[in-house]
Amino acid sequence: MKKENNGFIKFFITTIGITIIAIVLRELSHIFIPLIIAFFLYFFFEPLNNFLESKKIPGLFITLLDIAITILILYTVGRVIFDSFVQFSEGFPEYSKKLSEIVRNVSKDLGIKDPFFRYFSFEKLVKSIDLQSLAGGLFTSTMDLLGSVLFVLFFFVFVLSGEKNIYEAIKSYYIKKKVKPELKKILEEKSGDTENNIQNELKVELNQIKIQKETELENTFKEITIQIQKYIITKFLINLLAGGITTLSLHLYGLDYPVIWGLFVFLFNFIPTIGSAAALILPVLFSAVQFDSLSSTLFVLIIMIIIQTVAFNVAEPMVIGNRLNLNPLIILLSVLIWGYIWGIVGMLLSVPITAIIKIIISNSKSENLVFLSDIMSQKRGTRV
Repeated sequence: MKKENNGFIKFFITTIGITIIAIVLRELSHIFIPLIIAFFLYFFFEPLNNFLESKKIPGLFITLLDIAITILILYTVGRVIFDSFVQFSEGFPEYSKKLSEIVRNVSKDLGIKDPFFRYFSFEKLVKSIDLQSLAGGLFTSTMDLLGSVLFVLFFFVFVLSGEKNIYEAIKSYYIKKKVKPELKKILEEKSGDTENNIQNELKVELNQIKIQKETELENTFKEITIQIQKYIITKFLINLLAGGITTLSLHLYGLDYPVIWGLFVFLFNFIPTIGSAAALILPVLFSAVQFDSLSSTLFVLIIMIIIQTVAFNVAEPMVIGNRLNLNPLIILLSVLIWGYIWGIVGMLLSVPITAIIKIIISNSKSENLVFLSDIMSQKRGTRV
């Protein structure tokens, strides 16, 4: 009975602790999100940085190069988005008329008598919106985004310069924590030996234990780095390729603003399941407005399904494989939980964060954590 009570108390305390951590992460998202993104940038640039370090390139130059590449990528993506939406705004009046006609015709066919739908006008709906407040909100959001980018770069510089010190501090703490129980165990086993024998044997065994624990910690860090690097870089390249193919395919078919739809495929597919659906639905809905033809809309739908299936259901598993070994249900739950904590950014970061947590707990010897690792795994009883 006492063991059951202790188990319940531990579970209750753990639940409260996790809840408090989630609340802190949500409330201090303006600090934690840039910090986490900075660490993922470190994972992204680590292969390049290691190569440059092997060529005796100064650390300052490597840091400046990483920042320059990051700014160039952000500027390129931002420019593409801005130019695409400027073009979209120029053709907006024509598409708003088509959309209004579609809504009115559908409402008549369905027998809807509500005046809002029977005499629907998208232009009137837009005019009823407080554009001044909308513009003010857009300006505020843009400034917040720029501030977040600068915050990420600020953290990134410190991560690059301090990651080795962080690793050494973790290693020192980990080794001390693991060696002390082993030291106590050795002393108990050798309680009958002479003091000199104990000291000599103790030095040898402690050195072996230290090397073993250092190797375990090093392997865990390597595993985290390799897994997350492979996921981030491969996912980035596959999304980029899928976005490019989408842009080219829709451009050849004649759908307007193919760059926007390709960009949606690139960005949204970083969000598992939910993002893929959004990236597929938006261009299909737009094609219905532009072509006003069921056959054309179905053809765009088929194009999008083929691209999404080949890229994310065939190519991605073949390249990434089962290295992350995450249960699909856990992936979905992580998207929802991190989305609640950090919004869209949390959804984007949900899979790599969950993979890191799984790698860490899978290296534990605790039965409870091993059980949790098995639940998180796609294959039962396997370790990442």
